[in-house]
Amino acid sequence: MSPGLRKLAGVAHTGPEPVTFHQAREEALALAERINAAREAYYGQDTSPVDDATFDGWMRRLEDLERQHPELQSQDSPTQRVGAPGATDLPTTEHAERMLSLDNVFSPEELQEWCAKTEAAAGRPVAWLTELKIDGAAVSLRYEHGVLTSAATRGDGHTGELVTSNVRRLDFIPERLAGEGHPPIVEVRGEVFIAVAAFEELNALQARLRDRAVEEARERAEARRRPFDEERARESAARRFPAFANPRNAASGGLRQLLEKKTGLEHEAGVARLQSLSFYAHGFGAWGDPPVAAQSEVYDLLAGWGVPVSPRTRVLHDVEQVLAFVEQYGRERHDVEHELDGVVVKVDEFALHSELGQTSRAPRWAIAYKYPPEEVHTRLLDIRIGVGRTGRATPYAVMEPVHVAGSTVRQATLHNQEIVEAKGVLIGDTVVLRKAGDVIPEVLGPVAERRDGSERPFVMPAECPECGTPLRPMKEGDIDLRCPNARSCPAQVRGRVEHIGSRGALDIDALGEVTAAALTQPAAPAEPPLTTEAGLFDLELDQLVPIEVIVRDNETGEPRVDDDGEPVRRRPFQRVELTYPPGYESATPAERRKAGVRKNVRKVHPSSQAVTLLDELQKAKTKDLWRLLVALNIRHVGPVAARALAAHFGQLDAIRAADRAELAAVEGVGGIIADAVKDWFEVDWHVEIVERWAAAGVRFATPGHPGPGAAATAGGVLDGLTVVVTGAIEGYTRDGAKEAIIAAGGKAATSVSKKTDYVAAGPGAGSKLAKAEELGLPVLDAEQFRLLVEEGPDALG
Repeated sequence: MSPGLRKLAGVAHTGPEPVTFHQAREEALALAERINAAREAYYGQDTSPVDDATFDGWMRRLEDLERQHPELQSQDSPTQRVGAPGATDLPTTEHAERMLSLDNVFSPEELQEWCAKTEAAAGRPVAWLTELKIDGAAVSLRYEHGVLTSAATRGDGHTGELVTSNVRRLDFIPERLAGEGHPPIVEVRGEVFIAVAAFEELNALQARLRDRAVEEARERAEARRRPFDEERARESAARRFPAFANPRNAASGGLRQLLEKKTGLEHEAGVARLQSLSFYAHGFGAWGDPPVAAQSEVYDLLAGWGVPVSPRTRVLHDVEQVLAFVEQYGRERHDVEHELDGVVVKVDEFALHSELGQTSRAPRWAIAYKYPPEEVHTRLLDIRIGVGRTGRATPYAVMEPVHVAGSTVRQATLHNQEIVEAKGVLIGDTVVLRKAGDVIPEVLGPVAERRDGSERPFVMPAECPECGTPLRPMKEGDIDLRCPNARSCPAQVRGRVEHIGSRGALDIDALGEVTAAALTQPAAPAEPPLTTEAGLFDLELDQLVPIEVIVRDNETGEPRVDDDGEPVRRRPFQRVELTYPPGYESATPAERRKAGVRKNVRKVHPSSQAVTLLDELQKAKTKDLWRLLVALNIRHVGPVAARALAAHFGQLDAIRAADRAELAAVEGVGGIIADAVKDWFEVDWHVEIVERWAAAGVRFATPGHPGPGAAATAGGVLDGLTVVVTGAIEGYTRDGAKEAIIAAGGKAATSVSKKTDYVAAGPGAGSKLAKAEELGLPVLDAEQFRLLVEEGPDALG
């Protein structure tokens, strides 16, 4: 192996460290929580809470633990799932053929070993299709007889979000394939990405839009003869048009945006974000019987149809050539037009794909070689402690700003005190930093030879920096320290309130990080409006208007000070109106003094932000039950589990009354989540949240849901009938269609069989539609489905 390739390999994986079952179970639970949270953030919110290297490390450690203790591996383990469902309101569709993920290797030795095992399983030497691993967002394009009918994200592999309207705006994706002889159905799989140059232009546009937004705010203030707060206007503009952290998240968010709901500058920004996108096909899903024998020939066929394919694919015939390809692009990765984080190696011959098979989440005929993250040096200025909504006390590094992998970073998580000790870093050290194109980098360790004696060790505080409560492990064997004051620790309350407003929960735009901090940790009044989230839906205008917050620097987080050295304060929920007496403006100063007229009268009103917040909270009271479940901050209950629980039980009271076995039996829930739900309701202040929200008018039930198990309601227009929904039904979300069936007394089934009475099919319908047609079942369009659930079968004629 060449020295260059050895350098690219980084630190090789050394294998699992044996642990007891008790230790493994606790570590596996913590890892599953972190992995699921990271997946939900990435697939549902277009953010990356950890870098790729950290995420891959978590996954590999969890796989190691499950290999050591197979009883830990359950159907809801992250190692058995692909991606995550989105948390937006986009309609969903089922892929005709599942979109799998790829297993990873991280060293040349691991890649060589995989190739050798694959050839041994094939029984003969194979040709390797080698291509770059694009750092973008996976998408599936469905063509019927050569015409584009739908486009969807990966989602959880089975079901993705429909993004057809946005994809149709991309000139480089053909709406009709060129040539002739197209199959009845083909799913073209590929990656949407933003080229490096286009990403720079996109961020430059965001900066220009921020300036224009400030000028528009200035003009509105002048037209209304109101004082103009430039600082507030710039903060608002920064929230509306932020600088994108990396091309991958910008591409994913651009693809999934609801452009038709945007107006003004937001619409301009959305259009520009779409125009920045590019696409390369890297495979296919459903196709029936492709007329070619190899994956590389598919690329030639797709290119002939007008579908973009990568110009950097090679068919190689021995492992040494593959390793040379990996080494070459490791050196030249910044010369490529798009971000990349590795190389994908596939068995080129289709006949071997079925022989080699697949696991629950990845094919055995393909692998991804992941490049080690880039490394830079910077100075470690301090190690501070952050407390999150779960109470975990997390050390994080504060560093001199440094540019790495496309963005400037100033902070990096250090996870826990044992990690800090293991890394051997001292405050004041020059440290090695790596980053795989994501938001939060990792500190690898110190550059010890640069120490001058001024460095000092980090000491983990014994008390919570936010509330003073002694930190401790919550369970025996826990590595992380947590603040046990979950009810009233300001940091935890702030984090939970912010989570309630997040896109994956109640999706309240006006309830973000800044608003959550103002409600829970204001500079004034001394008693914040919210000491727990129980009072959220009781908030009134007179509680919001007096709130003062300390203005903090966007980059450092430190309080800004005025000329006297005092912290700058602001009242975010207050609007000041200056009213002038008649004739004031046309009078001379002498005339004003002679008349004894006051300059103005200061009237204080609730700001539009205050009114908007209360309006959105009112609307949130009737949002879907699954969103409310997520908003309750029950450990392990993210959008996936919440949807499953809401669909099965229909109301919170039924979930609360269910025993552990009933909860665990729900598909997509399992024992860990069932325990978390039961434990949550054992806490008195948790119950207080539910009771106060309910008293304020929050609806903890799905209208028309018949109760646990979704048994049919006797007497409904669909009493005794089974209906399956596949694809996007206009006027209904996926869950909304199921709820409409249940409300009408029918059974909303997930699979088609001879017992199915009707199948409602829309754009993106997959194998269920084919099965329905094979069985000769009635297939309904969107309008017929509406008639069925509202008026019953007789309305169909």
